[in-house]
Parts: sequence; C-alpha cells; structure tokens
Amino acid sequence: MKKNFKFYVDLITYKNNNFENYIYLKGWCFHTFNKTIKLKLKINDKTYNNFKFHNRLDLIDVYPKETNGKNVGFLIKVDDLPNVINTVELWVNSSDESARLVKLGRKDMDSIMQKTTINYCIDSYEEPGPNHPMTTIAGWAYSPYGDLSYEVYDESGNNVEIVLQMSKRKDLVKSEIVPEKKSICGFHIAFKGEENKKYFLFLKVKEELEKIEINNALLSLNANQSLIKAINLTNIKKAIVYTKKHGIKNLLIKVVSKFEAKENNNANDYNEWAKMFDLSKEQLAKQRNTNFELMPTMSLVVATYNTPIRYLKEMIDTVIDQSYSSWELCIADGSTDNQVLDYVNKNYQNETRIKIKKLDKNYGISGNMNAAIDMATGDFIGFYDHDDTLTPDALFEFVKAYNSNPKLEVIYSDEDKIDSESKRRFEPHFKSDFNIDLLCSSNYICHLLFVKSSLIQTVGKFRSEYDGAQDHDFILRCVENLDRDSIYHIPKILYHWRVHQNSTSDNPESKLYAFEAGVKASQDYFDRKGIKAKVEPGPLLGCYRVKYLLENEPKVSILIPNKDHIEDLKRCLTSIYDKTTYNNYEIIIIENNSEDDETFKYYNFLEEKYDNLQIVYWEDEFNYSAINNFGARYAKGEYLLLLNNDTEVINPDWLNEMVGYCSRDDVGIVGARLYYHDDTVQHAGVIIGLGGVAGHCFVNFPRDSYGYFRYLVCARDYSAVTAACLLVKKDVFEKVNGLDEKFKVAFNDIDFCLKVRKLGYLVVYNPYVELYHYESKSRGMENSVEKVIRFNNEIDRFKKKWKDILLNGDPYYNPNLTLAKNDFSLKSREEVLNDREIKKES
Repeated sequence: MKKNFKFYVDLITYKNNNFENYIYLKGWCFHTFNKTIKLKLKINDKTYNNFKFHNRLDLIDVYPKETNGKNVGFLIKVDDLPNVINTVELWVNSSDESARLVKLGRKDMDSIMQKTTINYCIDSYEEPGPNHPMTTIAGWAYSPYGDLSYEVYDESGNNVEIVLQMSKRKDLVKSEIVPEKKSICGFHIAFKGEENKKYFLFLKVKEELEKIEINNALLSLNANQSLIKAINLTNIKKAIVYTKKHGIKNLLIKVVSKFEAKENNNANDYNEWAKMFDLSKEQLAKQRNTNFELMPTMSLVVATYNTPIRYLKEMIDTVIDQSYSSWELCIADGSTDNQVLDYVNKNYQNETRIKIKKLDKNYGISGNMNAAIDMATGDFIGFYDHDDTLTPDALFEFVKAYNSNPKLEVIYSDEDKIDSESKRRFEPHFKSDFNIDLLCSSNYICHLLFVKSSLIQTVGKFRSEYDGAQDHDFILRCVENLDRDSIYHIPKILYHWRVHQNSTSDNPESKLYAFEAGVKASQDYFDRKGIKAKVEPGPLLGCYRVKYLLENEPKVSILIPNKDHIEDLKRCLTSIYDKTTYNNYEIIIIENNSEDDETFKYYNFLEEKYDNLQIVYWEDEFNYSAINNFGARYAKGEYLLLLNNDTEVINPDWLNEMVGYCSRDDVGIVGARLYYHDDTVQHAGVIIGLGGVAGHCFVNFPRDSYGYFRYLVCARDYSAVTAACLLVKKDVFEKVNGLDEKFKVAFNDIDFCLKVRKLGYLVVYNPYVELYHYESKSRGMENSVEKVIRFNNEIDRFKKKWKDILLNGDPYYNPNLTLAKNDFSLKSREEVLNDREIKKES
C-alpha cells in the first residue's frame, strides 16, 4: 500500500570493478500525514538499516500542505556488497504501513552495472536563452585512476571552447559518495552552442573515456511517469534501454513527475514566486500591534486626474488596509468633473485620515502634486500615483527602517508592476542600495519613495518645467547634499505600479518629452554641484549618458604586466597608440620572467620607438599584486591604469571617459565594459558573493544586450570591478598600500576595490569604456587540483577578511536576486527558503 507515501528516486548507481564495489541511491520520501518513517535496503538476504534523512526544502514548492521539507531526502550508499547481486529492494516503513520503492533483479543490476572507473553525476543542465547565452552543465566526476580531463565536442567531432570551473564537493565526501582525496570533483561547464546541434561531454582518464550526450534527457529520463507508480521494474528497464541507446552508464532515474497542474506550471513565474512573501493575517495583526519608539505620521500624496473609480478605490483601500495606522492620504484632484471628489466624499466620509481637495483647474503633474504636498502634515511625505497600489506592510517597513536609523531623510523600496485587472504581478525591480551614478543615468528609485518633510522645505517641491521627469529632478535635489547614511533602501516589493493602455510604463514612447526632461534634470544636478559635465540621451529611452568635461589632461600611467605573448602585447599597444585621443599618458610594461628572445627584441624596439614607454623588470615569482605594486613605483601620473596585456581598445575616448569619472572627488576607481573575442560580455561589474565569493555580472551576454533594467548600458556604482582595465587615483592607491600581495593570483582586484570603498570612495562601472579582453573563456580557470588548492586558500583568506559584506550582502546587489547566476535573476524558491532557515537558526 503506497497511497500515504510520496517519494522520488533521483539516482541509482551500481559500481563493480577492481577499485570499487557499491550501490548508491538518492531521492526523497515522506508520509502524507507526517508520520515518522524509516528506510531499509534489502540486497539478496541481507538487510541494511539506520539510514539518515536530510532536508529537501524544494519539496515545499511541490507539496506545500503536506511537508515542510525537513528530513525527507535520503542518500544511501552500501559498499559491502556480495559478489553476485540477485535482488535489490528499497522499502519505507511507518508505524502502521510499508511500501516497496524499488525492486531490481539480477538482470537489471547487470544491465546498470558500471564497470568503468569513471564515476559521475549530472546535477544540472540549462539551454541558452535570453538571459543565459551559454549552454551550461554541472555535476561531479572522479576516477581512482587519476585526474579527469573535460572536453566538449559537437556532432561533427569539432572541439568546442569551454569555460571549466572545478570545485570541492564536501557534501559528497560527507555522504561517503566520493573519497576525501577526490573531493575536488565538482565541475561547471559553459559553452556557446548552436541551436539544433548535438554536443557531447568527454570525460577522460588514461585509456578510459566516457562520452555523454548533453541534452535535457540527462535530467528527465522518465519525466512523465505518474507518481503512484513511482519506481518499478518496468520503468527501470525503460531507463536502461534509454541509457544504452545514448551511451550513458551513470544511470539517472527520475520517474516521478506529473504532479498536479499547478505544481508543474509557472515554476519560474514571478507572480507565483512573489506569493512566498505575502504576509498572513497573523503576521499583519502582529504588525498592527507593534509600538515603535518613533511613530511618525506618514503622508501619502496623490494627484488624481479623471481616475477610473475602480483604480481609485483600490488605491485608497490599500492605504486603509495598512498595518501601520499613523498615516494620512492627501489627494489633490485636477479632474475635469467631480466624479473623483464625489466618490471619495461619499464612500470615505468617516475616514478622517483621508483629505481631498478639488483644484480649480488642472495644474499639471507637478502643480497638482505640489497642491497635495501643501495638504500634508506628516513627518514623511510619500509619492503615490493615482492608479497604483501598496502592499499592506508598506508603511510599517518604512517606519521600521526609520526607527533603525532616525537620521534617515530619504527612504525608498523595491517595486513591481500589476496588470489592469490587478491579477498578475510582473517585472519586479529589485534595486541597488543608494547608487548615485545609476541615479544620474536613470531614475531607478521611482516608487515607493518617502522624503522627510523638513528636507522638502529645504530643497523645494516639484518643478513644472521638468514635468514627465519631475520625480527624477526632485530626488536628485533631495540627495545631492545628503550623507549616504541618510538614504536608505528597503529591499522589498512594497509598491505595485499599474500598467494599462494609457500608462507610461507600458508605452514609454507616449511621453518622449519625459525623457527630454530627464536629461535636463540630470544636467541641472551637475550644474548645481559645480561639476563640469554634459548629459546626453543614452541608448534607450530613460537612460542618460554623462560626459565629464576635462579642463586639462592629468597624466595617466598605464601599467601592463607581461610575460612573452608579444602578439597579445602588440595588439594592445597598437590599439592604444592608434586610437587613444587622450594625449597625456605613459606606458610602463612590467616584464615578468619572459623566456623568449623575441620578447626582449620587441622591448628594445618599443623603447626606441616610443618616448612615453618604459620597461621595468620584475625578477621574483609570479604574484599579480606584487608585480603591479612594483610597476606603480615607476609611475609619474596622477592616475594609475591597471591593464592586461591581452586587451584591445575599442573606442578612442576610452581614457577621457575613465579620467572624467575618476576626476570626481567621491570616485576612487573606474572600471570598463570588456568583451570576449566573440563579442559577448566578459566584464560589466563585480558582485560580491556571486558564486560564493565574487563574480562578474552579465558574463556571456551579447554585446548589444541592455541587461537587467538597462544596467549593462548605464554607468553605475559597484562594490568592485576587474583589474583587467581599472583606473585609480594614485594617491588613493597609495592610501590603501596598493594591492594586497598575499592575494597572489585571485581576488586581488576585488580586495583592492573593497579597500578603496572602505575609505569612502565610489567604484564606478562606465559602459562607455569598451575593450576586448582576449582571455580565453577556459584560460586561467581553476581546472587542476593544484590550482583549486591555491584558489581555495585565497577564497578562505578573502572570506575571513571580508566576512561582513559576504554575510550582509553586496549593497549594490539586491538580496532577492540569486547568487547562483550572473544575470540578476530571482533567487530560486529553495534559496529563499534556505535563507529563512538560516535566519531562524541565527
């Protein structure tokens, strides 16, 4: 009887060779009434018990009413096997019932037995898409014979260039799936594949080879089998036939599926994802009973103009439903009739917190909003559109933030969009913490924004000459003289921006004047600050480009480490000398133990040809940090440009762009947009925590991509940029004692940026500084045991040194976004649930 058990076996592996003899089963199982269950494995006449369970929080998404995901996953490995296996049965027992999950006979075991010494498992596979230009495959593999090699070939036998990253899999060692000495067995492979073309992963060790076809079938051999059948002999045989046909010996058996329709549909749909954050009645009741030390009155100001009554009602009702009660809603109505006024007076006459004023005419968006501001008496004023809605905890979260720091004067939150029927949420904007360069490039703050009333009295209200971008002009005026610790971002969706036929958000071309006003708003910000800059329209509507106007050209010292590879160096230098319009620079080539005579002949040629170039000689072991610190001693410039020898300048004004941004007092470092040779993105900023430590965002995106909310084409602040092309003020370089020489190879540039940021300087990514970076997509990856050991040591040091930012999160990357991908996509449901578990434990 199986009706009260639900289960799923992910993997069955049977090894029998001179090195290994074991059976391994992986999956999950639980009782629908939460009864305690136990597993037993019976091989021939011998029974194995006492298997431990682990958490599988992903199951909450599938069975939210039946399991909390705790202690339902299993990993079973038995290695004291008989020479001949006649039967294998996996059973589950509760207090009053039992069920057989697996039954295999001798022929079945012989069929799936792996005689090869290459052990592997494919954990994930992802085809390219709009946000993932590369095919990726990840898993683990090892052989007792020695280290494996990894290669990908297409169906014609052509070798395909790959990005290979190896990692330590402590989980497999802990579960005794992999021996300790083979712990560095995890792999992540990415390559640029063509549509409708087959690709194969080759695992090689000595004379042995495993050829694995890369496709979806790796992870869904029996995806349409019903749950009630679970694993049975027929399905096992089907899987065996499949694996024989495709040559896959490491059998993956996924026989459960066909869950209820809702469980299979919209797995990655934001509308479903967002429901995880909807508050229960109990949670909202607790908020209503919360007494803060500071209980400010929160004024929401709205300008209405012929607002449809259904939208008006929703807008007002979401204010009334707030869990924080000290608020007022101030409505200035510029409608052509009294419909809005009459509806509010009739239906909300007993709600004293709602104020409405009928204007004698329509004064435009700025004039109408200013009339609403004049009605407000609150400590903070928030700006609300007449057809949008709030989450019920919106005001509570703002007041909570204010109580955590009473110095706050500007507070903003994340937002998403809702359709005209209020049934679907979509396009969430999970924002950065305060990011002045992004704000000058685009009004990323938008909704929901609250500003302290006293600050508005200082900076003034909305200005009608900026209508269409009046909010952008207003927020720039609010923040321009504030300390950064007076501005706070709440990383939660608290505002729903309605999209319908007449809304600007759905049809930006309908208000082109708004974007012209945005250019003017940003330009005026620089004029008021006394910064010589020219703001121009960017590559997209609502995106602006800032060009800094240099009164002179301070000297830039370009530091280029080099060891042989003179073809790379020639291309780099030729691009600098032939294209650069900036005149005042010197080039310092840091020779690093070259061995080729042609290299030194080329050095002699360079020093004879160019009077602004010199060669300096580093004679110690390779240490990227020490090499650049050594070169910096010879620099005469006010700025240092760290540059890789395998780069090539694209745009002639690249140095003007970098020096322009770096000339600002608040900027310490400027980075560039770098491309691989195939015109895909190699670097567009660094996110701390990505991939576990730090990583480049938007890697492998096409060159003409815009990225998440246009981030690829907007100048913005990041925590770090790559030193493959990095400009820094020389005095700032010296203040932080240059690069940390204990980071010989990895993370030295990230550590350097964080040191500079710790002094209070900004690190800016400038998308208008474009270079090719001809680093091979597989070159320099951690693809050997020795490299991984060294890499892990540097990871450990980085984690200890910068544990706070790794623990608290990158301020320029929203905590609702995943650290498993570089495309600013949402965290998976499992990541969200794991985060909650960690918070509970802490």
